[in-house]
Amino acid sequence: MSTSTSTSASTKPPATPPARSFLRWRIVDIVVASVIGVAAGLIFLAWNVGYLGPKALLEPLLPGVQGLLDGPWLFAGVLGGLIIRKAGAAIYVELLAAVVSALIGNQWGGFLTLEAGLVQGLGAELVFLLFFYRRWSLPVAILAGAGAALAGGINNLVLWYAGSGPAFTTIYLISTVISGAVIAGALSWVLARGIAATGALDRFGSGREARVRV
Repeated sequence: MSTSTSTSASTKPPATPPARSFLRWRIVDIVVASVIGVAAGLIFLAWNVGYLGPKALLEPLLPGVQGLLDGPWLFAGVLGGLIIRKAGAAIYVELLAAVVSALIGNQWGGFLTLEAGLVQGLGAELVFLLFFYRRWSLPVAILAGAGAALAGGINNLVLWYAGSGPAFTTIYLISTVISGAVIAGALSWVLARGIAATGALDRFGSGREARVRV
């Protein structure tokens, strides 16, 4: 009898998180989200320069295909959302990364960098909201990356490529969505799982979920 009870208890699935728990940020959520945002901002700074070479090669081949290079600027919000799993995490982390990029300096100016971070973070956030902050699978991550890319791509078309023809607009949007889905979405999901597997995220749902899988 006691053996049966023990076995049942050990195989009992983890308790469902309290309703609306995704709305309540803890101090540790803010701290880790901030660390992710600052680290992502430094990556943004490196890519602000690093993308210039590939861009010079791609643009003459097919105008608009440079959208394939947008992914490294889009991953912060998706990664933050996957790890923190709280409402607003994607916007907060992407915007903070943009703040770091703007403060240190880049070729686009401070205000437009912050505006881009806000729009891109919102694109990812809306996808997580669509799933009520309860689904964190690879397909959801890919959709979040694509959402960030679509929002950011439309923003770029308005601000930087105003007056572009239908061909350029179509090629650019398809290219940036592909980049967002693969780099910001799929790779962020892989990265989040890798970090969780180390035990560094045991105070988060993403970390506890990784432990259950092991």
